[in-house]
Amino acid sequence: MRTLPRAFLAVAIASPAFFSLAGDASVIEKTPGLVGFWTFGEAAGQKRVSQGTRENHPLREAHGPINRVKGGPFSGYAADLNGHQYFEIKHAETGDLNISGKKAQVSIFAVVRIVNLEKSRTIAGIWNEGKGPNDDTGTRQYALLMNMPTYGGPRNLVPHISSEGGVTRRRDGSKLPWCADYAATKLEVPEKQWCTLAFSYDSKYIYAYINGVLDRRPFDAIKDRRNDSYFTQEGPDGKDRGMNPYYHGRGIFKYDPALYAQTKIPPSDFTVGARMAVGSMTVEATIGRFGGLAVFNRALTEDEMKKLHQAADVGSIQP
Repeated sequence: MRTLPRAFLAVAIASPAFFSLAGDASVIEKTPGLVGFWTFGEAAGQKRVSQGTRENHPLREAHGPINRVKGGPFSGYAADLNGHQYFEIKHAETGDLNISGKKAQVSIFAVVRIVNLEKSRTIAGIWNEGKGPNDDTGTRQYALLMNMPTYGGPRNLVPHISSEGGVTRRRDGSKLPWCADYAATKLEVPEKQWCTLAFSYDSKYIYAYINGVLDRRPFDAIKDRRNDSYFTQEGPDGKDRGMNPYYHGRGIFKYDPALYAQTKIPPSDFTVGARMAVGSMTVEATIGRFGGLAVFNRALTEDEMKKLHQAADVGSIQP
């Protein structure tokens, strides 16, 4: 028998009309490695609580109550982000969402309806870029982002992994102006329609998925603006790093106060719908609806990503 989310059960009991759901939350809950899963069924003003996980991971609203609207895969509702608000969990409270280390793995799966990609946007992650280009004080870890044209990702899905926290460094220690370690899909992120967006990182490669499919993209140094030797010669066997999948292979940044208290900003919070970018949390905050978000502490396979996408049943979600 299908398991109904807690948030939905509360709504159903209080509602005079019982409505059916598009998706099946139990598929996500039964997938190994799940550490966070939010279905956004709670009303505005309430914390959104993770279900089917060891820790509750309550998401707090930033900049006021975030509207709940009808239409969502797992609770029948979605959080409606307006570009000025977002959700957060303070770093000290991130618990098992604080995924880091040289051999660390991570995956994020989201069911969303993105409205505006005119700027870079954020799905979720632990990602603080600091003040902008050439700022090496950042405390980035992992994030599912959208629209990064600097290194060939305009309007694409661009999941990031950072091993340095700050800007990317070449093998010789010299710096690039930004964190440049991200995969980029061939397809653009769908706008004004429900879709699933996801990525996985297996401690070597970053894989980006749109609607349950690994959207493979070959490497083109000139077209992708990745003609720096870091991209062309520092991949496996001295070859290129690729685009999707993208070779990273250096693990996820781990904040150590003994090492970084004097050189880096405080460790990043876990945020949904926004990140610290060019010195602001909201200049690139996401506009759109969030109907489901899951974080795993391992790299999901292509088959697992397909099953999660099918479980969301995005074609049946109320527009």
